[in-house]
Amino acid sequence: MSLISTLARLEAVDSGRAQPLATVRHRHLTDRPLVLVPLTTAGEAGAPLGALVGTDRAAPRLLAVPQPRDRDLRFAFLAELAEAVLPHIEAYADAVEPAERNEVDPGTGKKVKVEVELCADAAQLIVPSRAGIDFVRLLGRSMRFRRTVEDDPDTPFPAPARVPLLGRWLTHYGERARVPGSSLLLAATDLVNRHWATGQSSLEDQHLGALLAWVDPPGGSGAEAALRAELERDRDGQLICPPAGPATDPAFDNKLLAPAIERYDRARSALGAAEDGLDADTRLGELSGAEREIRSLLAGVLLPTWDAVWRGLDLLRELPEGTRAQDRWTRDRWSFTGHRDRVLAGEPPQPRRDDAVTAAQKLASRETAQAQLDAQEALDDPLVLAGRRLAGEAFVGEVTEVEMAYSESKRPSPRPLVTVRTEERPHLGERTKVYRSLDGDPVRSQTAEFVAYATGETEDGEEAVGLVLRIMDRMGRGKEPAPGSVPEPGDRIAWTLFEHDQRGGPKLPDPEDTPWTHGGPPGAVGPGTAERPDPVTPEDLL
Repeated sequence: MSLISTLARLEAVDSGRAQPLATVRHRHLTDRPLVLVPLTTAGEAGAPLGALVGTDRAAPRLLAVPQPRDRDLRFAFLAELAEAVLPHIEAYADAVEPAERNEVDPGTGKKVKVEVELCADAAQLIVPSRAGIDFVRLLGRSMRFRRTVEDDPDTPFPAPARVPLLGRWLTHYGERARVPGSSLLLAATDLVNRHWATGQSSLEDQHLGALLAWVDPPGGSGAEAALRAELERDRDGQLICPPAGPATDPAFDNKLLAPAIERYDRARSALGAAEDGLDADTRLGELSGAEREIRSLLAGVLLPTWDAVWRGLDLLRELPEGTRAQDRWTRDRWSFTGHRDRVLAGEPPQPRRDDAVTAAQKLASRETAQAQLDAQEALDDPLVLAGRRLAGEAFVGEVTEVEMAYSESKRPSPRPLVTVRTEERPHLGERTKVYRSLDGDPVRSQTAEFVAYATGETEDGEEAVGLVLRIMDRMGRGKEPAPGSVPEPGDRIAWTLFEHDQRGGPKLPDPEDTPWTHGGPPGAVGPGTAERPDPVTPEDLL
């Protein structure tokens, strides 16, 4: 936790209201995100109980499993979830625009630009909390290897046709959520926590109702409103603001849900034992009534969280989007397009375990994405930059002097010396590189090298530190620097000790060239080989 975050939390405790951690929104929000509020059965993390899903805050779609231990009802829930989610995803997969991408020419080995299709936008999925992301990942893992009748007519307990496809998409979204800065799959609690600091613990911040009570309290202190959101119950002992899923409150399970499921089981048993048509009609009415009761109970638990997610999105939309957030969303669109192409090409589902090369590539890309995100947030947001300045990783200073100098080479290049006056104390050593944004461009940055200290005084007579920096690049190819490429006296510039655009790691070998000690041949499961599902065991049958 940075010093700025710590100070903001202390201020939140003192004022009773959440304090801003950012002045801009560092994540992209689409115009029509798909909100999913899931519920799971207590004691069975992979058994869905119900969900609210949709893009219209006024008309959510309720999905319910009246008996979570029934395999057929769970498959029906997953099929209904696929009907709600896949059309939304496929609508974005069909709208494309031309784009260019660098690819290696197999003949020459050189990189060449080729024109490809890029999805004009991507489907965004919002869940209430971080546990919701874990549940999406778990659903994807449990669904993508399911066999349908089309895949294998003799498979026991075949899954509905679209369930494996939804599992592949949810797996991709779950994997993409692990990439820092990605916005394909977002948790509302993480979004709000990134932009505001509360006076409670990080664990308590995962309760969406309590979190929003700090950010936008209905009246009085945010701490008091958060406490009410966590603990307040009605006359029946039920929480006024249920947790943000997918777990349910034990009081709800014991007093309301369990008796309702028991009545459903009795009604279903009675229907199976009906002796004639008239009796069957009566029992069917009782079964329908028991199912409606369960759906009503689940809706009562899910709707407060559904409203809280949309309320959090409203608060976030009030912040202007950061300049570089769109660049990260473009990378999400490339990821979305790549998975769409793999699905259309008929490639097999993602394997259960990555091979050594793929795992190393994912780790390296996530480390690079984290470094890029840290740098871009600081460049987009003065409040985030202030935290890096307090840590000695950046500084702001005024240019007081510029002296032209040249490199010592056969063809001298301009290397002007710039003296910057600052009252800050950055962590500079001999020949430490510093960087600045050039002409406000979010991509281009100019590198300078620390040369020496030069003491001086401010206009108020206080001692100020003078830093002599040597500009190293971005000045054109001529003997004289290009106009605007060298700072001028009087310019106030923010310099950073971290690069603005992180480079990738070393090139890794192809999976077929990986030694057997690291999961390579022989017998390795490559990207083009489907992994067989686990065999059916007696424990799989209810």
